[in-house]
Amino acid sequence: MPPSLCMRCSAQKAVVKRPKNHHKLCKECFLAVFEDEVHHTIISSKLFLRGEKIAIGASGGKDSTVLASVLKTLNKKHDYGLELVLLSVDEGIKGYRDDSLETVKRNAVQYEMPLQIVGYDTLYGWTMDQVVETIGKKGNCTYCGVFRRQALDRGAKLLEIKHVVTGHNADDIAETVLMNLLRGDLSRLSRSTSIITGNSSNDVKRSKPLKYAYEKEIVLYAHHKKLDYFSTECIYSPEAFRGTARSLIKNLEKVRPSAILDIVRSGEDLARLTPDKGQAACACDDGEGAGGCGSANAATSGSELAQMEASLKQESEDTALETEITSKPKEDIVKLPVRPRQRKSQKREPPPSQLQTLGTCTRCGYMSSQEICQACTLVERLNKNRADIAI
Repeated sequence: MPPSLCMRCSAQKAVVKRPKNHHKLCKECFLAVFEDEVHHTIISSKLFLRGEKIAIGASGGKDSTVLASVLKTLNKKHDYGLELVLLSVDEGIKGYRDDSLETVKRNAVQYEMPLQIVGYDTLYGWTMDQVVETIGKKGNCTYCGVFRRQALDRGAKLLEIKHVVTGHNADDIAETVLMNLLRGDLSRLSRSTSIITGNSSNDVKRSKPLKYAYEKEIVLYAHHKKLDYFSTECIYSPEAFRGTARSLIKNLEKVRPSAILDIVRSGEDLARLTPDKGQAACACDDGEGAGGCGSANAATSGSELAQMEASLKQESEDTALETEITSKPKEDIVKLPVRPRQRKSQKREPPPSQLQTLGTCTRCGYMSSQEICQACTLVERLNKNRADIAI
């Protein structure tokens, strides 16, 4: 059987079968399509401003390494006019983070980008190894997640940068959507599905240029571009709840390749129904191009749920106005006794809820809607556990 030709150029031998839509492409076309889709996501979502200084959250893994490579390529190809900087967080995990940071240092030289490293030990007085030793492996990802988010913001402040991009991909967002649904935490859907988080009241804005990129395609891009990245998984993450959601999504993907993007789209639809409302999804074109998410021909537009809600509401209103007319003879009509009408008790309107105002933590000065930020609360808990163990 002769080898398949590339669906895009029809000239070269196909070497890649895209997990997203099963299109068979040659190496050059796959790299070009991947970069074009990320470019579409950036442009349609208006992620960057010309001349903006951007910090790339670099861990040394495949996602952040591909993100740095793609942004450098697109910045030059499409003349974004961006100033790109690598920003890494040292969580203090021996045998994992110290090795991956060596990869980041090599990337800084390869991509000719400045590098800034901030550490948990300096910011909080704790490393993740010490945290796990104190509280155990269960729940340690909660500490790391809070510490890492704040560490990125603090590192950006040191560099006087107000925009951080992270390598979150479609698989990551689908996992987060599924975790929030399984925990019944719909209020977090807006933040987890938004491609941009933060506004003018925040010191640092964040965005996810790889939001619609499949993890498998990121690996394929890194492989064919021969990028230098660190592939070992965090030694503490197998105990996390996210691992369960990841396994479920991988099984769904085997049955339905578009399942990942379908879950992301469903999360976006549900987020628009929550009180704080979600941000708009990727503005994919309706032509032959797949657009930023690459699902224009394989998935829904992402607005069906909202349309269905409006349709059901209209149907209920129409039903209330309908009157059924029957032609019963008068002698068959039985008069029922009329009950005295009961007076309806007036329902008291609930007091309006106070909106949280963004301030600063009284201990560390980090932005927080509470008097003490979440990171300082967790550090206080760790210090208390350390004191109890000492006694």
